[in-house]
Amino acid sequence: MNAVYLDYHATTPVDPRVLEAMLPFFTERFGNPHSKQHAFGWDARDATDKARGQVAALINAAAGEITFTGGATESSNLALKGAVAALRSRGDHIVTAATEHKSVLDVCLQFREIGLNVTVVGVDAGGVIDLAALRAAMRPGTILVSVMAMYEWGNANYHN
Repeated sequence: MNAVYLDYHATTPVDPRVLEAMLPFFTERFGNPHSKQHAFGWDARDATDKARGQVAALINAAAGEITFTGGATESSNLALKGAVAALRSRGDHIVTAATEHKSVLDVCLQFREIGLNVTVVGVDAGGVIDLAALRAAMRPGTILVSVMAMYEWGNANYHN
């Protein structure tokens, strides 16, 4: 199996070029980029702004559209709660999969507590979602579908 592993939060191999660029900020140039009162913060802010610009250039985005987060829970909260806040006037239904990351499932439980309808689509024994079941779960008023993707090279089941 030649899978592409994308959940790199806890176990990310660091590209040597990234490590070289970051090492000073782990040792002698550390600082909070949001601290505006001192040089440590200014230096960290400048480095963060540079990195944000580099990431934006890679994906043809504006630097202001790039937000760095500390991990899955923060990212999931930002994305899901932001999407629901922006789309709430269009509906009240969210679809996700039983195999979604815990941070997504936890937010979906919170959505239920505030009156949103959440459908959790099951998966087969191999953890694969039935695309027909996913399509069937969507309905008028569905404002968000959150499903983790995994692509396994050479497996025809993932080419749908």
